[in-house]
Amino acid sequence: MYLRQPARLLRLHFSERDRYDGVPLYEAIVATCRKLGIAGVTVLRGMQGYGESAELHKHRILAHDQPITAAIVESTENIDRLLPEIEKMLDTGMIAISDVEMVRVRNGDAQPETAA
Repeated sequence: MYLRQPARLLRLHFSERDRYDGVPLYEAIVATCRKLGIAGVTVLRGMQGYGESAELHKHRILAHDQPITAAIVESTENIDRLLPEIEKMLDTGMIAISDVEMVRVRNGDAQPETAA
Protein backbone atom coordinates (compact mmCIF):
# COMPACT_ATOMS: atom_id res chain seq x y z
CA MET A 1 0.00 0.00 0.00
CA TYR A 2 1.21 3.50 -0.71
CA LEU A 3 0.05 7.06 -0.22
CA ARG A 4 0.99 9.88 -2.61
CA GLN A 5 0.83 13.48 -1.51
CA PRO A 6 2.49 16.83 -2.25
CA ALA A 7 5.34 17.73 0.08
CA ARG A 8 8.48 19.83 0.37
CA LEU A 9 12.08 18.71 0.48
CA LEU A 10 14.26 20.85 2.73
CA ARG A 11 18.01 20.34 2.33
CA LEU A 12 20.44 22.03 4.67
CA HIS A 13 24.11 22.26 3.68
CA PHE A 14 26.73 23.18 6.27
CA SER A 15 30.02 22.02 7.79
CA GLU A 16 30.69 19.27 10.31
CA ARG A 17 32.45 21.78 12.56
CA ASP A 18 29.36 24.03 12.81
CA ARG A 19 27.83 24.21 16.30
CA TYR A 20 24.66 25.50 17.91
CA ASP A 21 24.48 26.04 21.68
CA GLY A 22 27.71 24.06 22.09
CA VAL A 23 26.57 20.89 20.29
CA PRO A 24 27.15 19.82 16.69
CA LEU A 25 24.67 21.64 14.46
CA TYR A 26 23.38 18.41 12.94
CA GLU A 27 22.48 17.09 16.41
CA ALA A 28 20.69 20.35 17.25
CA ILE A 29 18.74 20.17 13.97
CA VAL A 30 17.63 16.59 14.65
CA ALA A 31 16.56 17.56 18.19
CA THR A 32 14.59 20.54 16.87
CA CYS A 33 12.84 18.37 14.28
CA ARG A 34 11.83 15.88 16.98
CA LYS A 35 10.60 18.67 19.25
CA LEU A 36 8.42 20.09 16.47
CA GLY A 37 6.99 16.69 15.51
CA ILE A 38 8.65 16.54 12.08
CA ALA A 39 8.19 13.09 10.53
CA GLY A 40 11.90 12.50 9.99
CA VAL A 41 15.31 13.90 9.12
CA THR A 42 18.37 12.23 7.63
CA VAL A 43 21.86 13.62 8.18
CA LEU A 44 24.51 12.71 5.61
CA ARG A 45 28.27 13.31 5.81
CA GLY A 46 29.94 14.14 2.49
CA MET A 47 33.39 13.06 1.45
CA GLN A 48 34.45 16.48 0.23
CA GLY A 49 32.94 19.75 -0.88
CA TYR A 50 33.06 23.53 -0.86
CA GLY A 51 30.59 26.37 -0.81
CA GLU A 52 30.44 30.12 -1.24
CA SER A 53 33.75 30.71 0.59
CA ALA A 54 35.52 28.20 -1.72
CA GLU A 55 37.09 26.68 1.42
CA LEU A 56 37.54 22.96 0.83
CA HIS A 57 35.77 20.81 3.44
CA LYS A 58 37.10 17.28 3.87
CA HIS A 59 38.25 14.75 6.44
CA ARG A 60 41.71 15.49 7.84
CA ILE A 61 43.77 13.47 10.28
CA LEU A 62 43.52 15.96 13.16
CA ALA A 63 40.36 17.86 12.21
CA HIS A 64 36.94 16.80 11.02
CA ASP A 65 35.40 19.32 8.67
CA GLN A 66 33.43 17.28 6.17
CA PRO A 67 30.35 18.73 4.48
CA ILE A 68 27.03 17.82 6.08
CA THR A 69 23.60 17.65 4.44
CA ALA A 70 20.40 17.27 6.43
CA ALA A 71 17.36 16.24 4.37
CA ILE A 72 13.75 16.60 5.50
CA VAL A 73 10.64 15.66 3.49
CA GLU A 74 7.47 17.02 5.06
CA SER A 75 4.23 18.85 4.43
CA THR A 76 4.45 22.50 3.39
CA GLU A 77 2.90 23.52 6.71
CA ASN A 78 5.48 21.65 8.76
CA ILE A 79 8.40 22.96 6.68
CA ASP A 80 7.02 26.48 7.18
CA ARG A 81 6.98 25.89 10.97
CA LEU A 82 10.50 24.42 10.96
CA LEU A 83 12.26 26.91 8.71
CA PRO A 84 12.38 29.90 11.12
CA GLU A 85 13.89 27.65 13.80
CA ILE A 86 16.55 26.34 11.41
CA GLU A 87 17.39 29.84 10.17
CA LYS A 88 18.17 30.87 13.77
CA MET A 89 20.63 27.98 14.08
CA LEU A 90 22.70 28.53 10.93
CA ASP A 91 25.61 30.99 10.96
CA THR A 92 26.71 30.00 7.45
CA GLY A 93 25.38 27.43 5.08
CA MET A 94 22.71 26.98 2.45
CA ILE A 95 19.05 26.01 2.57
CA ALA A 96 17.44 24.47 -0.51
CA ILE A 97 13.67 23.98 -0.70
CA SER A 98 11.95 21.98 -3.43
CA ASP A 99 8.35 21.02 -4.05
CA VAL A 100 8.18 17.22 -4.35
CA GLU A 101 5.67 14.42 -4.46
CA MET A 102 6.03 12.18 -1.43
CA VAL A 103 5.16 8.50 -1.75
CA ARG A 104 4.83 6.66 1.56
CA VAL A 105 5.17 2.93 1.10
CA ARG A 106 3.73 0.47 3.62
CA ASN A 107 3.94 -3.23 2.78
CA GLY A 108 3.33 -6.31 4.88
CA ASP A 109 1.46 -6.16 8.16
CA ALA A 110 1.87 -2.41 8.69
CA GLN A 111 -1.31 -0.37 8.97
CA PRO A 112 -1.85 2.09 6.07
CA GLU A 113 -1.35 5.79 6.82
CA THR A 114 -3.87 8.46 6.10
CA ALA A 115 -3.00 11.80 4.57
CA ALA A 116 -2.07 14.42 7.15
